[in-house]
Amino acid sequence: MEAALQAQTVFSCRPSLRDQSQLNIKPFFGFFYKPTAPSCLLQLLRKECPSHGISYRISASADFSRKRPKKVSAPRSRSSPPKGFMPKAPAAPGMQKHDQRSRMENESSTTSTPGVDKRTPDIGVGIDDNRAVEISQETKSDGIGNADTKGKVRERSIISRPPAAIVSSNQSNEHGSILFVEKSKNVGLVKSDAATTAITETGTGGKSLAKVEANAIAERDERITAKDDASEAEASGSENAGGVGEVGDSSQSTAVLPNADVESALLVTGVQGKNFDTIGLVESDESNISKKEARGSEDFVAVDDGEDGSQSLAVVPRTDVGTVLIEAGVVGKDLDSIEDNATLDSTESIEIEDSMPETEASGSESVVTLSESVDGTPLIETGLEGRDLDSVKVNDVTGDINRSSVFARELEGQGLDGIVVNAIAESDGSIDADQDIAEVEATTPESIVGEEDEVEDSSARLKLEMETQLKLEMEAQLHKQAIEQLAHENFTRGNRLFTYPQVVKPDQDIKVFLNRSLSSLKDEPDVMIMGAFNDWRWNSFTIKLDKSYLNGDWWSCKIHVPKQAYKIDFVFFNGKNVYDNNDKKDFHILVDGGMDVSDFEDFLLEEKRKELEKLAKEQAERERQEEEQRHIEAMKAAREADRAQAKIEVEKRREKLRELIKKAATCVDNVWYFELIEVTGEDRIRLYYNRSSGPLAQANEIWVHGGYNGWQDGLSTTAKLVQSERKGVDWWCAEVTVPDQALVFDWVFANGPPQKATIYDNNHRQDFHGIVPKSIFEEKYWVEEEDRVYKNLQEERRLREEAIRAKAEKTAHMKAETKERTLKRFLLSQKHIAYTDPLDIQAGSTVTVYYNPVHTVLNGKPEIWFRCSFNRWTHRKGPLPPQKMVPAENISHMKTTVKVPLDVYMMDFVFSEREDGGLFDNKYGMDYHIPVFGGIVKEPPLHIVHIAVEMAPIAKVGGLGDVVTSLSRAVQDLNHHVDIILPKYDCINFSHVNMFWLVLNHSYWVQQVKDLHYQRSYSWSGTEIKVWFGKVEGLSVYFLEPANGFFWTGCIYGCQNDAQRFGFFCHAALEFLLQSGFHPDIIHCHDWSSAPVSWLYREHYTHYGLCKARVVFTIHNLEFGAHFIGKAMAFSDKATTVSPTYSKEVARNPAVAAHNGKFHGILNGIDPDIWDPYNDRFIPVSYTSENVAEGKQAAKRALQQRLGLKQADLPFVGMITRLTHQKGIHLIKHAIWRTLERNGQVVLLGSAPDPRIQNDFVNLANQLHSSHGDRARLCLTYDEPLSHLIYAGADVIVVPSIFEPCGLTQLVAMRYGSIPVVRKTGGLYDTVFDVDHDKERAQAQGLEPNGFNFEGADTAGVDYALNRAISAWYDNWEWFNSLCKRVMEQDWSWNRPALDYLELYHAACK
Repeated sequence: MEAALQAQTVFSCRPSLRDQSQLNIKPFFGFFYKPTAPSCLLQLLRKECPSHGISYRISASADFSRKRPKKVSAPRSRSSPPKGFMPKAPAAPGMQKHDQRSRMENESSTTSTPGVDKRTPDIGVGIDDNRAVEISQETKSDGIGNADTKGKVRERSIISRPPAAIVSSNQSNEHGSILFVEKSKNVGLVKSDAATTAITETGTGGKSLAKVEANAIAERDERITAKDDASEAEASGSENAGGVGEVGDSSQSTAVLPNADVESALLVTGVQGKNFDTIGLVESDESNISKKEARGSEDFVAVDDGEDGSQSLAVVPRTDVGTVLIEAGVVGKDLDSIEDNATLDSTESIEIEDSMPETEASGSESVVTLSESVDGTPLIETGLEGRDLDSVKVNDVTGDINRSSVFARELEGQGLDGIVVNAIAESDGSIDADQDIAEVEATTPESIVGEEDEVEDSSARLKLEMETQLKLEMEAQLHKQAIEQLAHENFTRGNRLFTYPQVVKPDQDIKVFLNRSLSSLKDEPDVMIMGAFNDWRWNSFTIKLDKSYLNGDWWSCKIHVPKQAYKIDFVFFNGKNVYDNNDKKDFHILVDGGMDVSDFEDFLLEEKRKELEKLAKEQAERERQEEEQRHIEAMKAAREADRAQAKIEVEKRREKLRELIKKAATCVDNVWYFELIEVTGEDRIRLYYNRSSGPLAQANEIWVHGGYNGWQDGLSTTAKLVQSERKGVDWWCAEVTVPDQALVFDWVFANGPPQKATIYDNNHRQDFHGIVPKSIFEEKYWVEEEDRVYKNLQEERRLREEAIRAKAEKTAHMKAETKERTLKRFLLSQKHIAYTDPLDIQAGSTVTVYYNPVHTVLNGKPEIWFRCSFNRWTHRKGPLPPQKMVPAENISHMKTTVKVPLDVYMMDFVFSEREDGGLFDNKYGMDYHIPVFGGIVKEPPLHIVHIAVEMAPIAKVGGLGDVVTSLSRAVQDLNHHVDIILPKYDCINFSHVNMFWLVLNHSYWVQQVKDLHYQRSYSWSGTEIKVWFGKVEGLSVYFLEPANGFFWTGCIYGCQNDAQRFGFFCHAALEFLLQSGFHPDIIHCHDWSSAPVSWLYREHYTHYGLCKARVVFTIHNLEFGAHFIGKAMAFSDKATTVSPTYSKEVARNPAVAAHNGKFHGILNGIDPDIWDPYNDRFIPVSYTSENVAEGKQAAKRALQQRLGLKQADLPFVGMITRLTHQKGIHLIKHAIWRTLERNGQVVLLGSAPDPRIQNDFVNLANQLHSSHGDRARLCLTYDEPLSHLIYAGADVIVVPSIFEPCGLTQLVAMRYGSIPVVRKTGGLYDTVFDVDHDKERAQAQGLEPNGFNFEGADTAGVDYALNRAISAWYDNWEWFNSLCKRVMEQDWSWNRPALDYLELYHAACK
């Protein structure tokens, strides 16, 4: 005999059968659509599921008379099984102790629907959506077997609609009761006949059920013969038997289990299968059902496969002689019904009264409740939980089945197959089951095709879900075992800490375990972990630990390891002040496979870059909003100011008009009168004039020139008078339109129209005034007039502000373009030695460095090594390893590549002859530095303090004052901190300076020192020194005012004790820095006057808190104070002069020669904001290089007009200079006469400190005024506005200096488009490149030729250069104009010198 059983062991260790059953177990995979199970699934199940939810075929000779084996429980599946395989989820009454009435909330999902052939039919409820159903089963048994089991099974299932099926007929005999479902694919039939008490619990649900399993235990020696249409299984012997026969080509099975017992019997039937259309439990002594036969009086179960493979019948007859327990548990997905218990005493009859005989449910949900009343102690509970139930009808059946029956009729929910309600009745009859029980009509083939595909897809999904679930369960068990093993091992070794998994990887969750008993926290009730990642630099955390399930005092928590982690750092504490920090070393865990330290640094930089971008956007938005708010407030203030101004102006007009009205009249006898003309829409008057009454008596024409209200809008109307016929020949008249707002009409008579009249009658210069008839009400007029004036003021303001805004935007754009060109020029200036590709290095990019050793100390070396770092050699990664350079495409150059980090603002490098060093090319100690753009870090600002005795414009004598102000502003614009310390001269105008604005032809006041206030006092050398603070040109200036009166002399230079005065100032300035707590990086002193700072600092202050600073000294003119300059050269860290050529010229001077190693020539620049033809208030027309010809022509006319020169288009030569021998006085005089000889105009602006030289030039001025008064002017004074006009109006500027350290005159001249003519010396040679001789020299500097120069100090040199310039003006004006445009576009500002000075400052600090 063979029995098909399922042995499942998931969480229960109880065996399925007693060990005494000699079992031969073979794997059983349920019923598949195809004849055999797929090989892939077989292999999967053998490999993955050796003991979890596998069905086995059992061939055994078993003694079923022995005690019933215990039930086996298994976890219920949360998804439908794959096709052909359904692990049984047991009903296990004794395993789960739950309350039957606490049902879980229904859940929904979806399933596929197969066809009606031998594939699995789907059973479901719900049309619009799905609903989860729960099953609760409870079983009791009393009687001879003394069995008592109680259990519940809860299952959630998705119900979907199957094909339609109709039950054609049902019959029963007079014994028992029948329950069936109409209009359903599946029919459930229950018939029972009991003599004592029976409890029947049947749970039905069954989408995709795979097999029928039934256990039968009997205590009788009977022989059962089971015959099936498709197979026959026979068992003989003295035992009860169970057999399973498989139909060869179908997915259905027949199970026959006999069960007969005189004393007691237990029948447990579980149905879980596919394509079972009818499931029935029948109690009868003898039955002939369909084609199954039972010999004797045994109970048996028969399953009948329909010939078409779509129907099945399961019948269980039972002879009840005692107590019988029938427990049928069906657990599966997509349950269509819930069956609950029915209890009835065997001696009493059942009366089932339906409180709702027929319940109609519409909508999306329906619930049917069946309540019963019985004579004894019966309980029938039926719960129907489904969607879209249309009706349920239940009838009481007691006794004879022909008299009564129980019907659950027509449940029309989507896919509802049937609801079986248990019924137990007293009956001793038998069932005549010869008739058809159910007839099911199959669906159309078309629907089957689609359903097959759905089944296959669903099976694949279910298979994958089950595989995943099994793997998770296995992994969880393995993890648990591994953790327990780790805990044991670590505790044994005395380790108080371990993690799981032991190898920590990034982007995963880990568990940290701490044994509190081994920790300093052993007496603390709370344990917490505080930590961060990557050396405490990333993502800090604090987590509370919980007591774990492990044996011992193990506490644990979960930590997520981010993908950026390479190490976890942490300590434990009690949430307050008790810590376990691993003996002050902290705990740390290395992360395997994560970022390394370098990668993490790059990651942090990228995060910082993003943060900076975000902050920059937020800052920009805040600034925009603040600017918008300021604009709103400014507009409000402007409106109020304009309204007030309108009131003032109107009041003035009103007062004036009142006086005028007093004088006005409507007529003057025999002179004039007028009369009103009635014209719709306008006011017109006819004015009569007696020609003979005034000077126009002989005029052939008479015109009236008129206005109104005291000529408020000037001349507003004119009209020609004609002779009046009514008044005779002396009266003339004209019709005149008068404005609506006119109260008084003003006019004069003339002998012609405007611009042509020569004779006027203006009432003896009083004009004529007449009161306008029918004028508007005066008060109304003044209200309207005030509004009109206010609107005019508003419009004027709007236009003015728009012009200012447009000009400011254009200025900013031009400055940005100029800076960009200058930077490119700066990068290309050393291209003959070293440069990069690209020139503008971006952070995070890779650049190629090119080097030409030909012009360096490494010329001829066989190898060139490149040594590089970043951020002035202070980058966190330090210097890069030396790289050997390789030849570039250009044979003379070597090259190498460098990866530029993100946190970089400067690239630094030098070159050497060997890898280990040797000879270096370090740019004469300055190193090579190239700025990097787009980095996430900015260059730390330097603090530079200038100690000087001059500062433009408040205390300017020469170029030194210009350099102090302009250099400071340029460096400050590069985001560095700059302060200036200056004596508080009594000759400084600290209030306002009266300036003249040529454009508006009026003077205005300018406050040169803003926010001046007393700050503090201190004492040095017994003298009290007051400190004043103010802003000059946007720079912070500290004015020192000693009480000894050294600077109350009314001058800057010229006192007998100048050396003593300035020496005291230098010492006082250093004392101020010390006592104020200043710690500058650079102290910059200038020329002999502040040279003492260098040695006073070294000798007196480096040991008292000012040791951080480095001293930079600049020589502006070596002609004065050579002794002081030499001493300063010795004590300074770096020294400069104002041009490269001048540094070479003075290199052999004894004051400098010994210190050439730290001596550098850096060209001066000019302040582009002070000298700006586009925003210059002292010139008539603003201009740029785009309209240089127009602007200079207007300036020339204004200059000629101001100087009283002839208004003619002649070459104009200008000279602006101090009249000293250094400036080449004899060459200046010669240039004046040479210009006049070439029929040009000339102007000289300057004065001489030497009276003899001054008198000499006064005499020359008088001579020229007499001989060439229309073409020459000498202005022997200092005049700032006139100098601007000369720079703009002159065509040529001559600078014939004998020596010139730098010279600013030629630079300002080019800024205004004037062509320089200079002598080749000092800074003049470095800035002016002759158009005929210096093309190559200009190209080496990234420039084009820009002027004319000469050598020698004789007049012939001046003639050579000046003649060429004037000839070019005469002979080729277009070329000359293009040269003016070219020089304007060259940048001679402090943009480039500021970069050179910063290089020098950093070199001094290195």
